[in-house]
Amino acid sequence: MRQLIEDAARTGDLDKLRPLLGSGANQTQLAISGDDGDPIAYLHSLSGDPGGQEILAILLDVLDAGFVDVDPGKPDETYIWPYFFVRPLDGLTAPQRVELLRIITAGDFADMKANGGYNFFRVGITPDGEWKFFVAGD
Repeated sequence: MRQLIEDAARTGDLDKLRPLLGSGANQTQLAISGDDGDPIAYLHSLSGDPGGQEILAILLDVLDAGFVDVDPGKPDETYIWPYFFVRPLDGLTAPQRVELLRIITAGDFADMKANGGYNFFRVGITPDGEWKFFVAGD
């Protein structure tokens, strides 16, 4: 699924993500509070440009970072990109901070440290290949 998402995002066409986003109970979560509207329209609304390429670039940057396996062996097991989501930011090594700063700005990093953790975009994919979420926030 990660490769399928990356391939779709690299086209620069948000609509290429549509078949990967699932539907119904298996629809990819795109907002913390939930969103019942069209997922592609919602992703367009998150992007700073009219074509949606900014949000695609963010998606690619997030997937390029390392991941963490959360709840291995349990029903809710999920691979989450980037792994910073579950790491204390104060404990990052210099190379890890460089990796994080490829996704966020130094100002964002300072804000996240002050607020208790990584809260920018993250991707979750189940071991069986379901794209569970692409969300930002707490």
